[in-house]
Amino acid sequence: MKNRLEELRKAHGMTQEDLADVLEVSRQTVGSLENGRYNPSIILAFKIARLFHTTIEEVFLYEE
Repeated sequence: MKNRLEELRKAHGMTQEDLADVLEVSRQTVGSLENGRYNPSIILAFKIARLFHTTIEEVFLYEE
């Protein structure tokens, strides 16, 4: 699954560490999400979308 997490994070002036702290996950988790190596739980996806005032679908791009 592709995502816009890195783009959104940088647009808000956040480091991976900053984002990890807000989401209560490790920096490695943020890196793995950004690189598409890890798909978030639905709860984490909602936290991310709410943080950036957007929808899950605008952050995570599902491709069949």
